[in-house]
Amino acid sequence: MPEVLLAIDDLKAAYGGAKALHGVSFSVAKGETLALIGANGAGKSTLLKSICGLVADTQGHISFKGEDISRLPGNEIVKRGIALVPEGRRLFPSLSVEENLVLGGKVARNGEWNLAAIYGLFPILKEKRHQPSTSLSGGQQQMVAIGRALMSNPELLLLDELSLGLAPIVIKDIYDLLPRITGGGLSAILVEQDVTRALNSASRFLCLQEGHVSLAGEPAAHSREAITRAYFGT
Repeated sequence: MPEVLLAIDDLKAAYGGAKALHGVSFSVAKGETLALIGANGAGKSTLLKSICGLVADTQGHISFKGEDISRLPGNEIVKRGIALVPEGRRLFPSLSVEENLVLGGKVARNGEWNLAAIYGLFPILKEKRHQPSTSLSGGQQQMVAIGRALMSNPELLLLDELSLGLAPIVIKDIYDLLPRITGGGLSAILVEQDVTRALNSASRFLCLQEGHVSLAGEPAAHSREAITRAYFGT
């Protein structure tokens, strides 16, 4: 059996008393890519933020490499090897491309990812390394966000809405690089609105509907009709 990297048991999360997750349970194996799908408001981003310690009101159990991280602050979770590429990229506008990347490496974890490796993955960023990060195109900003996360040399990469607002050709270019990013044994949870692209990029999927798991498993084990029903609740 594959080694379990992340295990989540009966996770509940709320914002100001409004419940967003209702007892979600699943696991991610070492080296696995899990697609997280669901309609807007299903709880996908909340789930990723909860894993990262960014949601204050949570209940349940989150284990990473056998350690309970359920109550750890976000900075400690990054140190343990989890990195988030947030929805909307969230770059620091006052910093250059390279400064944003260097900031991701402040965790100082050992691994293959450094500035040279990031520039090898995204050569355009080397050309624009001294420019303000927010002066770049949307696709290039997404590259910076991915590179910043990789600079922490994570063991689990959380990718939230990777293709949001990007042109189709840019989306294809980024997805073409995913096998190269995860090829060294990096695990990933991928949130993606394009269900077909998400399922083609992952070995397993988890579908959320209004904060509940409505369907899970290997894409080939479920019909498209079953996945559609789980997605929309029809």
